[in-house]
Amino acid sequence: MNKEFLDKQQAALQKQKDRLEQELGTFATKDPSLKGDWDTKFPVEMTQGSNDPEEAAGQVEEYSTELETEFTLETQLKDVQTALEKISKGVYGICEKCNQPISRERLEASPEASICLNCQK
Repeated sequence: MNKEFLDKQQAALQKQKDRLEQELGTFATKDPSLKGDWDTKFPVEMTQGSNDPEEAAGQVEEYSTELETEFTLETQLKDVQTALEKISKGVYGICEKCNQPISRERLEASPEASICLNCQK
């Protein structure tokens, strides 16, 4: 792959990384003791002992939803960070399963792709 394409992919991945971290930051905080882990903030009202059962149930539901979103975003962020590391190591765009090049079209559509379309099937 040429340098221009790699630079373009690196910029796209960095932009995606920043967006994911920003989105996670709206409802979670980085775990200082575990690299790459984020912790969803527990609703403040729950820790203060809200007396309204409906409100408490709504907060628990929201917290549960945010936990699922956290997991999804963390996974996406990990994939993006792995792709950025691969660029810096000079192994970006190589399928992790068959060791063949991943098509340029696939990488343009999904810069964090780690496997080719044939192996994804």
